[in-house]
Amino acid sequence: MAPRKNFRNQAKKEVKPAAVVNKNGVKAEATVAASGGGGGFSGTKIFTWFMVLALLGVWSSVAVVWFDLVDYDNVIERAKEFRFNFSEVLQGKLSAYDADGDGDFDVEDAKVLLGLTKDGGEITNENADSLEEIFGILAEEGSDWFYGFFTFLYDVITPPVEKDPEIPESQTAEEEGDAGLKERPVSVVLREAKEESAVKEPDAVPPPDDDAAVSLPPISDDFIPDDSRDEATHPYEDENDAIDTKGELVEKAQPQQTVEESKQYNDQPGSLETKEAEAESVPEPEADVEPEVESVPELEAEFVPQLKENAEDQPKDKLKEKAKKKKPKLLNKFEKTIKTEIDAAEKLRKKGKVEEAVRAFETLVLQYPQSPRCRYGKALAEDGLAEKMLSNDMLQKAIATYKEASELPNATPDLIKATLKKRAERQQFLGRMRGALATLEKLVQIFPEDVALKNDLGVAHLLIGDNKSAKRVYEEVLAVAPSDGFAKVHYGFILKSENKIAESIPFLRDGLESGDPGTDDGRFYFHLGDALQRMGDDSAYKWYERGHQRGHFASVWQRSLYNVDGLKAQPWWTPKDTGYMDLVKTLERNWRIIRDEALSVMDKTTSLFVPEEENLREKGEWGQFTLWQQGKKAGESCRSVPKTCGLLERYPEATGCKRGQIKFSVMQPGTHVWPHTGPTNCRLRMHLGLVIPKTGCKIRCTNDTRAWEEGKVLIFDDSFEHEVWQDADSYRLIFIVDVWHPELTQYQRQTLSPI
Repeated sequence: MAPRKNFRNQAKKEVKPAAVVNKNGVKAEATVAASGGGGGFSGTKIFTWFMVLALLGVWSSVAVVWFDLVDYDNVIERAKEFRFNFSEVLQGKLSAYDADGDGDFDVEDAKVLLGLTKDGGEITNENADSLEEIFGILAEEGSDWFYGFFTFLYDVITPPVEKDPEIPESQTAEEEGDAGLKERPVSVVLREAKEESAVKEPDAVPPPDDDAAVSLPPISDDFIPDDSRDEATHPYEDENDAIDTKGELVEKAQPQQTVEESKQYNDQPGSLETKEAEAESVPEPEADVEPEVESVPELEAEFVPQLKENAEDQPKDKLKEKAKKKKPKLLNKFEKTIKTEIDAAEKLRKKGKVEEAVRAFETLVLQYPQSPRCRYGKALAEDGLAEKMLSNDMLQKAIATYKEASELPNATPDLIKATLKKRAERQQFLGRMRGALATLEKLVQIFPEDVALKNDLGVAHLLIGDNKSAKRVYEEVLAVAPSDGFAKVHYGFILKSENKIAESIPFLRDGLESGDPGTDDGRFYFHLGDALQRMGDDSAYKWYERGHQRGHFASVWQRSLYNVDGLKAQPWWTPKDTGYMDLVKTLERNWRIIRDEALSVMDKTTSLFVPEEENLREKGEWGQFTLWQQGKKAGESCRSVPKTCGLLERYPEATGCKRGQIKFSVMQPGTHVWPHTGPTNCRLRMHLGLVIPKTGCKIRCTNDTRAWEEGKVLIFDDSFEHEVWQDADSYRLIFIVDVWHPELTQYQRQTLSPI
């Protein structure tokens, strides 16, 4: 019988290392780890390493506590700020994808979207879109969460930045701000930065500053009257509703006022818009051209107080008032639900895509016809399109849409105010002063406590020559806000126009010193200085100097405000300087003919000479007989002096001067004309002596005084300060001819607005 094999031993003996071919093609034997073999870890070694790590942890903890390496209170505080619960982070965004109606997003909702319910089903296009959005949220929030978590750990192990004890506590605000930023945890800074970047754009362009008056348009010979469809019931409304259809957006001014005070408000000092518009067409100034004017006596700089220009100088009550200003609330309750659609259209407008913005808002208005915010956005877009197209017609459409928006139900008070203010501003831009007045009156009725709106209403009254109503408005403002600088300067101006010179000075001065918005205007420096001069107060020149420093006057002497920059400036000119030698020779050769025609007019029983109406006389009598005004011929007057007008017809530099006059001037003995300046530097003034007494008549321009001669022409720039005395025994008669400044181009002469 064959011997029984011991399979156990045989199996044990037959165990051989298996040959393994490595990636290089070399065979290697694989060893089998046996108990106690050199290739493995024993239980003793594992225990040893565990003890080493434990001891390291213990000693590390001791070191941390002993050396106070970690601020545990700070760590706990930072941990509270960090959002550990990832589910809470996501739940707010994923709840919108709740599929089973239990109010949150969970596994069951995911099954529905994936088509894994008991009823089966498949993933629809809608579900696929939802899943794609969910994965996007998970990716975004997941990356943010892990980044925030590791940033938190970094903050914990990073030692805080200590302040250098050598740095004084009186370091600047900027240094303190930087230091504070460095000491803050990185996780907090990152989270705040993300939240700040997530803030959406405002709903609409903020309305103009409530403290500022509506800007005033420049003088123009064209006028677009108000649309009678807008405020047909208003007593000031014009009947004519003609509009510009040429597609040209041009600032229009009100018609020439019959009230002299209104003329002074509009014409004499001028508006900032006019100066900016005219500066665009200014010729290049000549090199090294200096005004040939003697220097003004040195002024005491400390006399005029500095105007308040920064927060430190402002009264505390005004700073608090500014701090309380909040972003206007333009959306009603319903409009908040469509805010995304409004924002999309508004984004187009802000990017300058006004045509697309108009179409977008028109769609919104059709979809939500009772939404004031949608209609207001449409008006703003139309306004922007009008500016782009240079179209008065489109601007008029925007004005109508502004009105529609303000009259819709459920419009917020802030939206009503912003809409009507914008409407009034654009009406004034078009020269529709009475329509703007009606709009501002409506605003004041709705918001009777708003002082800034009343200030704007006062300006609107001034622009139509209604000084009496404007005065009443500013008296109401000063009764409730006695420190309102805007009301003060305007009230002072009105008092001065009433010839209440002494009373006007404190209002003008206090208003300018306030530094309030709308007070830093050349008009008020002009009238304050003029009032002080008439009271014999030499401090007038200190205020003129201040106006010059503020950029309102070319110099202390040259104080006109309707200017073209870069023109040669000197008080006295020779005929050769002007280049109008032929005109001067014609006047001087024919001075007797001109004189005789003037005397024939003066000898008539009904004199055609009218008294000077610009309130420039201290005393005496001063009469004028005008032949051309603003480049337009007075036909009736020229029929009385046909030879004189015939002589001038061939000199367009005079007859076409839209910023000047051609007239006879007679001044009786005992007359004194206050120091004053003309409104513009765009003209020069020629005086031809006709009847000149031997003594007692003189004219000063800056600090150079001269006298007239019969048959001779004097030429000066009346934008410089000048003054006249007539202390003779008989009348003085001269012929005044204004001509364009010789450096103005032909284009400028054609396009400059009349004065």
